[in-house]
Amino acid sequence: MNSGDLPSRAAIVATARESIARGSKSFYAASLLFDRRTRERAWLLYAWCRRCDDLADGQDHGHALSAVPDPAARLARMRAMTDAALAGELVGDPAFDALRIVAAETGLPHRFAHDLVEGFRLDLEDWRPRSEKDLYRYCYHVAGVVGCMMAVVMGVDPRDEDTLDRACDLGIAFQLANIARDVEEDDRGGRCYLPEEWLVEMDFPPGQHMKPPFRHRLAVLAKWLVDYAADYEASARIGTPKLPFRAAWAVLAAAGIYGDIGRAVVAGGEHAWDHRVTTSAAAKLRWIMRAGGQAMQRKRLYPPAPRDPDLWTRPRG
Repeated sequence: MNSGDLPSRAAIVATARESIARGSKSFYAASLLFDRRTRERAWLLYAWCRRCDDLADGQDHGHALSAVPDPAARLARMRAMTDAALAGELVGDPAFDALRIVAAETGLPHRFAHDLVEGFRLDLEDWRPRSEKDLYRYCYHVAGVVGCMMAVVMGVDPRDEDTLDRACDLGIAFQLANIARDVEEDDRGGRCYLPEEWLVEMDFPPGQHMKPPFRHRLAVLAKWLVDYAADYEASARIGTPKLPFRAAWAVLAAAGIYGDIGRAVVAGGEHAWDHRVTTSAAAKLRWIMRAGGQAMQRKRLYPPAPRDPDLWTRPRG
């Protein structure tokens, strides 16, 4: 391939935009609130995360979870392409070249990318959490660390550990809501992210948590997840005064939109998994408008406060 054949940054950004618009309407809506440079970098980062997730889950933009026949080969491929991208090499896959661009432009700490790949290793090896602490460790590796990377994309100094903790908290909140929403889909794909200790405490027969006679117990566990998500979201909001206005606006909009997903799961009770929970375009627009006001008043609404010591804390590099 000669230099004239190399995809331009604009072409890779365009592909990344298509990826986020298809893979997550909630994140895409929130991303439009960023300034252009931050928005494009957010799309680039999303494209790489989405591609890795699809490789691990046998999906197409997060749809149709299925077991993969070659997990070790997929993990090796993911690691090799990620390492090449972080080294500044042309990979030839638009999503991994998106990582190459955003890492070079932002000084993204490589350990964050490696931590995310570790999360996909857990999925590929059919790992399941035994304890609540295991659950949070998983949430960090597949989502909390994405919050850290997004903070760097938004201009947070990679050495600002306190703000990165708050960004991680938001990623964990999103993932807890995802787990609550996707219990049925995960079960069909042969996965379960509900801690074994919780399942034992609620006296589920092994592998039976999706069966109709136990749906009322499952609704209890979903509420636990959503309540914990609210705690992490509240912690994350305290970090928003450290962000530029438009970045804070986007973060607060995403927090509200994703919070609605969790709340809808709880409201659905035993029937929450009859259909996949989504938020309407009108609901997203309401949160975008509300979040604008929150962003303008973020220093008053979210004054500095110590992080809750009862919250799980991410590993440090």
